[in-house]
Amino acid sequence: MKNAIKKAGEIIRDRSAASPTFGVNNDHYCVLAQEDVDGMLTASVITASKSDGIQWINFCTGLSGNKVKRIKRDSRAAVCFESDSYSITLKGHLKVLTDGETKRENWYSGIEDHFAGPDDPNYCVLRFTTDKYSLFVDWEEITGTLDVSGVS
Repeated sequence: MKNAIKKAGEIIRDRSAASPTFGVNNDHYCVLAQEDVDGMLTASVITASKSDGIQWINFCTGLSGNKVKRIKRDSRAAVCFESDSYSITLKGHLKVLTDGETKRENWYSGIEDHFAGPDDPNYCVLRFTTDKYSLFVDWEEITGTLDVSGVS
């Protein structure tokens, strides 16, 4: 079980903008699902900027965008990374981070066409924190919950 969780975290890291291979191919996207402002579910394709295993994942977006509006209504979300050989689905909550240090730490070249830089007042970071996971990694399928002390 711990091996699949560790491997899932490595996959997420390797598919994020923080990976040294970022931009080499197009496998850096994941799907972020939220409840829309009208109460319907919606999904967005997005790039993770940074992560810590399966515990949390950061995403970059604009404060005036729909993702932030959805968080104000309901912070619950799900994230899915998938390929032919694995499926990583995480359920949890999102919060909006606007402090300068976090914005600079998560800045990457792929978003420079959308914002003036890490100090752009419209640029923000979304922090997804995992509550539950469903993993299919190395032909092992596991589900569980995370709490403040880690995996349970």
